[in-house]
Amino acid sequence: MNILLQLLARRATGWQVSRTAARSGLGITSLLACGAEKMPLDELTAARLARDGEKASPVRHMCSGQHSALILLAKLRGWSLEDYWLDDHPAQVAYGETVARAYGTTPGRLRTAVDGCGLLTYAFPLREVARAYAMLAEPSAVPGGDLRASLTPALTRVRDAMLAHPEMVGGRHDRLDTSLMKAAPGRLVSKAGMEALRGLAILPGPRSGTHEGGPSGMAVKIEDGDGFDRGTWAASVEALRQAGVLDGGALRDLARYHRPVSLDPHGRAAAEAIPDFDLAPVGELIG
Repeated sequence: MNILLQLLARRATGWQVSRTAARSGLGITSLLACGAEKMPLDELTAARLARDGEKASPVRHMCSGQHSALILLAKLRGWSLEDYWLDDHPAQVAYGETVARAYGTTPGRLRTAVDGCGLLTYAFPLREVARAYAMLAEPSAVPGGDLRASLTPALTRVRDAMLAHPEMVGGRHDRLDTSLMKAAPGRLVSKAGMEALRGLAILPGPRSGTHEGGPSGMAVKIEDGDGFDRGTWAASVEALRQAGVLDGGALRDLARYHRPVSLDPHGRAAAEAIPDFDLAPVGELIG
């Protein structure tokens, strides 16, 4: 499952998917079943496509990297390619088994739904998402007797690839995941999901105002889906500030996300999103 974990870690751009397709020798772009509705997300790219008269294709979908990984897995294992997206396809079964292992559960206990791109997606409590990201922060910290330890080599490669190439996780233009990882290089991994969910893996290292901190994870969720991202941006940056991961220059670099401003039609500041909460120590929550 190593290749599956590595390729699912990133939200590939259209260029990256096309390059992967060319290197694989497969007609991946013709097999992609993720659709193209409301894609690409990047406004600059969408404007360029409209200017050049190019229609958005599945390659431009934000989930095309995940779909490409499943197609490649099917090819490597000798499974059928055209129906890779069906729930009972061996690639989907393998995917579910890997997800279950990463979360310390069994495939039969997974709660599923259908994602907007047509693939199964999995539901977990926020504490389990945070725990999974803590494991991503330092995969080698998983005890040897734990079944999740078998994922250590693959998760380490995933983490290191995300740290080295943050723009391949969320994109280049005004994406919080990319900006966070560039503002605090080597200190955290950030990955957004749909409906205002974000997972944060905080690597071992110094924290502002404290001594060295161990690997930890956070899960941030805005209950109403946060249609304009303002709440997600502000809450994510503020949570990392309170945890001692961001300070000084990093916070200055992230100011537009920390307290995002909304403009009126004349370019005047109309509103500002201000995060107002205090993180509770984990010990208090458990107690």
